[in-house]
Amino acid sequence: MQRGWLSRTFKGDRAIWALVVLFMVYSLLAVYSASAGVAFIRHGGNTTYFLRSQFVMLLMSLGIIVVVHNLPYRIYSSLAGFILICAVVLLILTFFFGARINEATRFLKIPGTGFRIQTSDIAKVALVIYLARSLAKYRDELNNFMVVTKYFFVPVAVVCGLIMPENLSTAVLIFGTSMIIMFIGRIPFRYILGFIGMAAVGIAFFIFVLVYVVKDSRAPVWKARIEAFFTGKTDEADDYQANQAKIAISTGGLFGKAPGRSTQRNMLPQSNSDFIFAIIIEEYGLILGAIPLILAYMILLFRGITIVKKCETAFPAFLVMGLIIMIVSQAMLNMMVAVGLFPVTGQTLPMVSWGRTSVLVMSFSIGMILSVSRVVNARIRKEDLPEDEISDEGERIYEQAKA
Repeated sequence: MQRGWLSRTFKGDRAIWALVVLFMVYSLLAVYSASAGVAFIRHGGNTTYFLRSQFVMLLMSLGIIVVVHNLPYRIYSSLAGFILICAVVLLILTFFFGARINEATRFLKIPGTGFRIQTSDIAKVALVIYLARSLAKYRDELNNFMVVTKYFFVPVAVVCGLIMPENLSTAVLIFGTSMIIMFIGRIPFRYILGFIGMAAVGIAFFIFVLVYVVKDSRAPVWKARIEAFFTGKTDEADDYQANQAKIAISTGGLFGKAPGRSTQRNMLPQSNSDFIFAIIIEEYGLILGAIPLILAYMILLFRGITIVKKCETAFPAFLVMGLIIMIVSQAMLNMMVAVGLFPVTGQTLPMVSWGRTSVLVMSFSIGMILSVSRVVNARIRKEDLPEDEISDEGERIYEQAKA
């Protein structure tokens, strides 16, 4: 009876469900340890403030995954354009009315709730859904430069252009992810290469304007981070963070200092988010901390590729591939920053770092991946799907009608 309930509630790829549980366990342990001191100071001696907040968010994220993975994935295809438009509107609202936190305007306050959303997190998932839909819809016209420019390059440029002034690293990450998705989707490489060149020129011009025309901008921060990474200066704030992260990793060794015994958590300003990987290594070491997490994201990538191979239609395959690339590339970037292989970027570790919008958005992404897995597995086993699901042939007719 219990097994039947579990199988009915948690469908799709079981390995991914196991990874979700693993990420949540790491998240609760690391967030509590990394933020206990900060919580004690900022929240009147309440050392469990961030733990309770993360626990609530993870419960909500689990609910989101369960609901989303039970929905037919064709819904995301039909709503792809609308979702992207909503995301762009949120980015515009953030640009003009966003809350300025840590010298950057990245969050939009929801009136009357006190809740803030980081709109760039929503935009990157919206863009992945849109690109997957467009690759499926225009797969026979990808050699047409005008079609590729209008339906692929322009939306990517708009989203990245709205994010870039306040969050360059996220804009670059989204741009890179989009290029990989389009390359996998068989958009001619010469088009992609040309667009990368145009983007490089545009970014250079943008930074020139920020440095020499606009006084109050993020350009000095970007410059300081890059210089600190390549020159090894120790007087910059971001380089200070990187050095403290390196100390945490080096003192953690193979087996760590044991849970709750981190000393660098009090030195790292973003110990529960951007640099949580360093705290995990300090407390759990290379054997129980770093290697299991790296393997977990690699397994997630492998399971995503396995799901893609089972897909018989274009949209679900591109959707899963795009979402997997987005999640894994962000995870690898976060880890590279923590170990000093990349300049400080401010990217969280998916499903592990403390957060609100990022946790919920990643949960939505995993739910969509599991939705595709649920359907393709059921079709392989020739099981009956809910009435609102459509057959392979029906999906082809649906895509042609939408085109």
